Amino acid sequence: MEEPKFQFFNDDGTEFNPDLVRKPSLCISCKHDEDPSQEVLCILNRHDQQGEDNFQCGAYEPKVV
Repeated sequence: MEEPKFQFFNDDGTEFNPDLVRKPSLCISCKHDEDPSQEVLCILNRHDQQGEDNFQCGAYEPKVV
C-alpha cells in the first residue's frame, strides 16, 4: 500500500515542494533522518529556517553507529 503524500504550505497559503527543501548536514547525522514518523516535522523545521545562517533543531539526536 502506498503511503499518503502530504501537501505543504507556507504561512501565506502557497504550497511548497518538500523535495526542494535543502537538508542540512545536521539532519543527515540525526537518528530521526530515516524515521517516517518524524519526516513531516523535520521538513517543516528545515523549510522554516531556509536562508538562515545557522540551522538549529531541538529534536536533534546523533545517530548511533
